[in-house]
Amino acid sequence: MPKNKKKIINDPVYGFINIPEGLIFDLIEHRYFQRLRRIRQLGLTYLVYPGAIHSRFQHSIGAMHLTSLAIEVLRGNGQEITEAEAEGLMIAVLLHDIGHTPFSHGLEKNIFSNLSHEEFSLKFMNILNEEFNNKLSLAISIFKGEYKKKFLHQLVSGQLDMDRLDYLRRDSFFTGVHEGTIGSDRIIQMLKVVDDKLVVEAKGIYSIEKFLIARRLMYWQVYLHKTALAAELLLVKIFERVKELYNRAEKFACSEMFADFFESNFKNDKELIEKYSQLDDYDIYWVIKQWINCDDKILSELSANLIYRKLPKIILSKEKFDEDYINTLKNKLQKQLKISEHEVKYFLFNGSVSNNAYSNIDDRINILYKDEIIDISDASDILNLSILSKVIKKHYVCTPKNL
Repeated sequence: MPKNKKKIINDPVYGFINIPEGLIFDLIEHRYFQRLRRIRQLGLTYLVYPGAIHSRFQHSIGAMHLTSLAIEVLRGNGQEITEAEAEGLMIAVLLHDIGHTPFSHGLEKNIFSNLSHEEFSLKFMNILNEEFNNKLSLAISIFKGEYKKKFLHQLVSGQLDMDRLDYLRRDSFFTGVHEGTIGSDRIIQMLKVVDDKLVVEAKGIYSIEKFLIARRLMYWQVYLHKTALAAELLLVKIFERVKELYNRAEKFACSEMFADFFESNFKNDKELIEKYSQLDDYDIYWVIKQWINCDDKILSELSANLIYRKLPKIILSKEKFDEDYINTLKNKLQKQLKISEHEVKYFLFNGSVSNNAYSNIDDRINILYKDEIIDISDASDILNLSILSKVIKKHYVCTPKNL
């Protein structure tokens, strides 16, 4: 068979990206990976930031591109990375998000067998490995952190992995939130490996500080923006209602699309992935539009609210909301909408979200000073990075706007 022609993608963030011929090209062309074109990187965040319509496909290609740059830098610094290891690492990064649910995290543990997208990604990779005659075995080993060179896994999943370096820069670009802009090129140029661990040269410390601050700002301005959070919670409530109706054996439009997932009715992983791979954002939107006209008034109203952007009002607080306050809202809402006490949960919901920009519990950002390696939280001289490692928790309550 003739070799694949050299392919170049014109990326709005990095410019021209070269796609390696052979296995990587074939994986990108595969229908499983092409599905990522139809899954938005930021789910429903475009309802807040209209430009945030970029896809998981773009992000995965971008992360792979940064990985190729990191490989060049580490090799230039004397670190041995074989061609097989380089290909395996690039494949692991390329496929790290292949298991994402439609609308990214919103439905991840709601209808899809309580599996995380990382677990789905691994299932995809195992099936692709069979299809490509075990050529993904090294990539899977790196992805799982089982390969002997542990620093390779850090580039896939760690405090300074290529996933984070791409999504911060890319999401900042498409949302227009410039506080998320980071110097990914500078950070990559400062990478080294010492004792099988990824480290950053001391002169790159200011780029790391900016990276951590940008990550914190992006979480509260974009990823956990209160309106985007309200939209995601509404989406979750829609599928909670769908699952309840299905379990009550009530028939309604397109419920059979999710029957196998609700019942975990799969003979094996291959059957699960084949069915899962057929779902994307377009399917979810289409089916929700059908539910606007269904007989169940709860599902109908929830679906219409999402499609027509009639999102719940959301109130955030540093303190947990008082139970009496929540119960007063529930009673008022039950009378106003003339619904049962059980059904109130679909229109009033509360909980909490949390985030910390840096955690050195499972992994660290190591700064190299001559022959000494210091954690970034100790090495930084202009910031109290202990603040960034502190878990910030916010409580929320969502209600209809007219309550």
